[in-house]
Amino acid sequence: MENGSCCLIQGDTISQVMPPLLILAFVLGALGNGIALCGFCFHMKTWKPSTIYLFNLAVADFLLMICLPFRTDYYRRHRQWAFEDIPCRVALFMLATNRAGSVVFLTVVAVDRYFKVVHPHHVVNAVSSRTAVGIVCALWAVVILGTLYLLMESHLCVQEKTITCESFIMESANGWHDVMFQLEFFLPLSIILFCSFKIIWSLKRRQHLARQTRMKKATRFIMVVAAVFITCYLPSVSARLYFLWTVPTSACNPFVHVALHVTLSFTYVNSMLDPLVYYFSSPSFPKFYSKLKIHSLRPKRPGHSKRPEEMSISNLCHKSCISVANSFQSQSDVQ
Repeated sequence: MENGSCCLIQGDTISQVMPPLLILAFVLGALGNGIALCGFCFHMKTWKPSTIYLFNLAVADFLLMICLPFRTDYYRRHRQWAFEDIPCRVALFMLATNRAGSVVFLTVVAVDRYFKVVHPHHVVNAVSSRTAVGIVCALWAVVILGTLYLLMESHLCVQEKTITCESFIMESANGWHDVMFQLEFFLPLSIILFCSFKIIWSLKRRQHLARQTRMKKATRFIMVVAAVFITCYLPSVSARLYFLWTVPTSACNPFVHVALHVTLSFTYVNSMLDPLVYYFSSPSFPKFYSKLKIHSLRPKRPGHSKRPEEMSISNLCHKSCISVANSFQSQSDVQ
């Protein structure tokens, strides 16, 4: 991006709003996905395809969370990039890649649940773990190739003493970046909605199955996937489409500019909310959160020795990881 070709919006609305949102997303997202990764990495004995998909979803979300402190620092400095060109390219590439990866694997999880419920005897349900790993590698390759362009050119814009680092430009359409951003919403949205409707319709036709606890969980699970995805991505996609439809009159419009930045933060919140997918997939997560809350609220008595049932937080997290892993394992065996 050439010097002087970017929009500089006066005022500090973005700098006031974005850091708290990103800090909240980072803390809760890193905690939730970190607990999930702990269970997957250290206490999973065997890996089923559904477990592999969920693991890669957690990996994409966790890597996205790691990138957020750099963006938080950027907004805290009033959109002044404090690093060089290469770190800017890498940061934007990591954000786009892991955001797209999160969307892809969230969609794969929904499709996997669709086949488990609607077509329980389909050959897709019999794929081996090795095949699932191959599918995952192919999907990561597609995601990386689709976002590799962010490493190929500079995204720094220098005006006066301000150096910005943005993947979206507010002067005109952004070519392939806009295509990818819209594609990674509307294509997964159509797939997730299709899976949701087919699961609900299939269960309504089979009333004896709809009353089963496992099938109710499947319905609740797919509804959570759809709700999280739409809530987090629809605002930013709508804001960008509005800009594209109204350009050039909306070029460098401060209201459109602020709207895009704020709604983009909702896409990061998606990775923060993805642990809800694990929450509704496994009964161990609700039990763990309840135990953790009870332990944190329990008053400590000075000079009183710990009873056996009063575990430390580290032991509780360790036991939770084991419980989560075992729950995923047992659920995969049932499916």
